[in-house]
Amino acid sequence: MSEVKLSPTQLEKRELVEQIKQKIEQSQSFVIIDYKGLTVAQDTEFRKEFRNNNVEYKVLKNTLVKKALHELGYTEFDEALNGPSAFAFGTDDAIAPAKVTADGVKKYNTMQIKCGMFDKKFADASVVDAMSKVPNRETLLSMLVSVLSAPMRGLAVALNAIAEKQGE
Repeated sequence: MSEVKLSPTQLEKRELVEQIKQKIEQSQSFVIIDYKGLTVAQDTEFRKEFRNNNVEYKVLKNTLVKKALHELGYTEFDEALNGPSAFAFGTDDAIAPAKVTADGVKKYNTMQIKCGMFDKKFADASVVDAMSKVPNRETLLSMLVSVLSAPMRGLAVALNAIAEKQGE
């Protein structure tokens, strides 16, 4: 059987598809954004906001992303992969890409959320928007600590009241 020879361009595209697949597999989530209408200054500010939240923001070719997603078994994204598309990948915080994107949509009023992926599952724009409203990890942990420590505080207050009453 003869081996198929790929041109340098085809090899480069194959490598890009592999990199995109790796990025998708390593990410806890990603959001696909229609970024048309942003000025250069707004785009620069938007990218900075992603960096500050440890989210990787890239403009990638739709055909290469579609190929990578198909190779990973995802076909639900095909409709969203038309027109200008930017991708926000969250490796550390699954909510950060949605949160930064939703804030940017409100702030710049020119772009929109196409869809995304959370927990390796397709999420339409409304799910991405809902996820953007979930508190970040640190806030959730502090809420949990507060809930868990409330009974101990109540017990301490009650014991203190008993001790004061017996001391009278």
